[in-house]
Amino acid sequence: MTATPTAKPTLTFWQIWNMCFGFLGIQFGFALQNSNASRIFQTLGASMDDIPMLWIAAPLTGLIVQPIVGYLSDRTWTGLGRRRPYFLVGAILASLALFAMPNSPVLWMAAGLLWILDASINISMEPFRAFVGDQLPVKQRASGYAMQSFFIGVGSVVASLLPWLLAKFGVANTAGPGEVPATVHYAFYFGGAVLLGAIVWTIATTREYPPERLQAWDEAPPIAPRARDAARMRATALAWLVIGLGFVAAVWTRGWARELYVLGGLIAGYGVALLVRTMMGGATSGFANIMDDLYDMPPTMRQLAVVQFFSWFALFAMWIYTTGAVTQVHFGSTDPTSAAYNEGANWVGVLFAAYNGFAALAAIVIPWMVKRWGLRTSHLINAVLGGLGLLSIAVIRDPQWLLLSMVGVGFAWASILSLPYALLSDSLPAGKMGVYMGIFNFFIVIPQLVAASLLGLMLKLFFGNQPIYALVIGGVSLIVAGLCVLRVREPAAHAAAAVSP
Repeated sequence: MTATPTAKPTLTFWQIWNMCFGFLGIQFGFALQNSNASRIFQTLGASMDDIPMLWIAAPLTGLIVQPIVGYLSDRTWTGLGRRRPYFLVGAILASLALFAMPNSPVLWMAAGLLWILDASINISMEPFRAFVGDQLPVKQRASGYAMQSFFIGVGSVVASLLPWLLAKFGVANTAGPGEVPATVHYAFYFGGAVLLGAIVWTIATTREYPPERLQAWDEAPPIAPRARDAARMRATALAWLVIGLGFVAAVWTRGWARELYVLGGLIAGYGVALLVRTMMGGATSGFANIMDDLYDMPPTMRQLAVVQFFSWFALFAMWIYTTGAVTQVHFGSTDPTSAAYNEGANWVGVLFAAYNGFAALAAIVIPWMVKRWGLRTSHLINAVLGGLGLLSIAVIRDPQWLLLSMVGVGFAWASILSLPYALLSDSLPAGKMGVYMGIFNFFIVIPQLVAASLLGLMLKLFFGNQPIYALVIGGVSLIVAGLCVLRVREPAAHAAAAVSP
């Protein structure tokens, strides 16, 4: 009989590689979705005004699915393990959705398949975040999340370029009205196979520790419940509900953008959920437990929520407005039918592939940075590099030099996908790692919805509808995110490593 080690064992490089390899498949699915879904929607007859509302289902799906999957995976133990059953189910469903989506005959089916695809990817992705916390001791978690960032970068570059590469090999890149080109068909088929194969590789090569062993190795302090005052909680719930409904009424009466309905609905929905929880009293259920965990989230998570808000607000500003900014400022055109505009739009595709490539390289450097300077200082440096990268787009005039801007953005992107999770995981008990990683997704989705809802209004009111200023706002936001991380407590293992000779 083998004695159980008194501390969680460290893993080798290749064990961490195998553990994170499934993220290559997950990112393949996300990148194909991000770069081709709008193309499929427009092919099937969607107007540009319809695209934001068709897309908004994706972040909303993650907002709902991830906490539920995290809560369930915390309480799962089967012959396949704790998190791996969710990897497998999500991978199978996502692969089927990837195979089906380019074959959609009508718009509503494509929109429904996007929803299914995003939900399925989230079923696999959320437990992967908790998986690193389960498998690795504190001192190795930054390396584990950096490895995930590496696979995210590689998967994004290859999947985003796949239709273009297929066209170069002679696959048809055009089709008749209402038909999706063959390049997109084959890219999605290949992506479905990669997604399933990569996740199966992780399932087959990585074992899981049983819950009782994780409990024995738990390095995080227990989460102390916050004081409950039923009357105060009801008042808070009603305040959120009234604010949300008032915002929805303002959108309706003033004719604001339709996307703002979602923001108002989320505010009102949180008020309703909190009100329902107060009415349940001491009753226990999955819903009650998730709401209680949200209310009791540890201080580190509350501090990181601010960091995440400014980080993802900046990223969404970049994703939405870089094409408009670069085509206008660097290629001198706002006419989507002009050669200059389309040349600029193609260059933006190259820039986006570049920052993902730089992120893959940054993921190799980040563990060294953490060892040298610790988690907080490393994330501050990377976020500032990203902020300066976005700000430089407003200054640089030669579009070729924008590749230099993408170096900073790549370092920030790799850091955002790794170091906040390393900071968070140290404060989470093993029994709640999944549900809190799911709740942490709130602070990714909410800033994206805020950015989608408010940035356009800000540009219209204050910046003459010039998209370059959205990138300036994003650059400032990333620098603020970096400064905010200094408020977060450094895990003892990383802090000690950073000051050791």
